[in-house]
Parts: sequence; structure tokens; C-alpha cells
Amino acid sequence: MVVGALLAVWRPPGPSLRSAILHFAAGVVFSVAAVEILPLIVHEHSPVVVALGFALGVALMLALRQLTRYLERRAHLRLTPAPGTVAAEAANATGQLPWGLLSAIGVDIFLDGLLLGIGFAAGAKEGTLLAVALAFELFSLGLATAVELQQEAFTKARTVGIVALLAGSLVVGAALGLNLLSHATGGLLVFVLSFGLAALLFLVTEELLAEAHSEDESAWLTAAFFVGFLLFLLLGMVA
Repeated sequence: MVVGALLAVWRPPGPSLRSAILHFAAGVVFSVAAVEILPLIVHEHSPVVVALGFALGVALMLALRQLTRYLERRAHLRLTPAPGTVAAEAANATGQLPWGLLSAIGVDIFLDGLLLGIGFAAGAKEGTLLAVALAFELFSLGLATAVELQQEAFTKARTVGIVALLAGSLVVGAALGLNLLSHATGGLLVFVLSFGLAALLFLVTEELLAEAHSEDESAWLTAAFFVGFLLFLLLGMVA
């Protein structure tokens, strides 16, 4: 994520490149979910536990999206003072932290860390593949966050520092997920994996691809999704 921020402040990527990165990240995350996580869930034959975990995952992600939108609206209202006022001149000169937006991003990154911990709880290979997949997602998120902060007139150093602080929530989430779930077995592990599966699918369909589709589509941008899926499908087969 910090690497993405550094790239954004020194050499901002064009819209097409950012869309390609998001497509590729979505394909990678979807591949990890389908190839590594889903077979572990199906193998346990616990439909009731799977349904409960999956439903809770969907409900939490929907609630998180509503919270994100609410915080973004509040941040936008607070960061748009009346034109010509002293507050407007100060905001233009120094920039104001969009607390609502940054809080929502922090929650999303924490959840990514929790999913990473869940992946390593399922197995070393699953965790490693998920770590690589999330690395692409966080790289894209670092780009987007840095661009947003630059638009608010923050210095390059402060922008990178804020993104680095946000990235710390990934470590907290991963440590929490791994320590609480490293010894989980049976129904508890299936429940958590089902929860994580729902969160990963939501991440792909409602965040990564939705953001990627904000740009005009082309054949090579769409192909990036399938390249990401195929690459980690093959990697999972030979690892």
C-alpha cells in the first residue's frame, strides 16, 4: 500500500493502468476464493454452518458499505465550506483530513488483514496466495488514497505518512485473525472460512470490479481479470 502511495505522489498512473491493476487484483482474489477457500468449505459437508457463516459475512459487508457511504458523505460535507469564507480559504491552503473517508478505508484494510489471518489459519499455501492477491488490491488502494489526499493539498511526505498509518491496520487485523484462528478446527474453521469467502466475493464484485469499471472498458482491461485468475489457478496447482 505504501508503495502504491509513493508511486502516486511521484508518478501518478493513468486511469487505464489503475483500472488494469484493479481488474488483475479482482481476478487474483476471485481465484484464491474459488480454488483455495471454497474446496476446504465443501470438504467439511456442514451446510448449516456454511450458510450461517456466509450470511453473516454478506450482512457485515453490506453494513460496512453503508457505513462507508455515510462516512464519505459526512466527510464531503465537512470538507466543503461556503465559498469565500475564511474556512474555505484555509481548506484550500492547507487541506483538511477527510476523517470519514480515511476511517472507512482503515476498516476495509483491517478486514483485509483479518481475511489474511483466516487464510493462513486455513493453510500456509492459502495464506501465501491470499497475501499476494491482497498485495495487488492494497497497491491499488494506496494509489487511490494518495491521489485523494493530494487533491486535498497535502504534501507528499504527509500523504505517504497517512497511508503508512492506514496500512498498519492490516497488520493488526492479520495478527488478530491468525492468533484467534490458528488452532481452529471443524465447525468453527468452516464458519470462519465461509464468512471470509463471502467477504472476498463481495470485495471482488462490489469494490474492485465496481471501481475498475468506472473507466471505459477495453479488451485488454477485461483480460487482466482473467489473467489474474488463471495465473493464481496455475500457481495453486503447482505450489
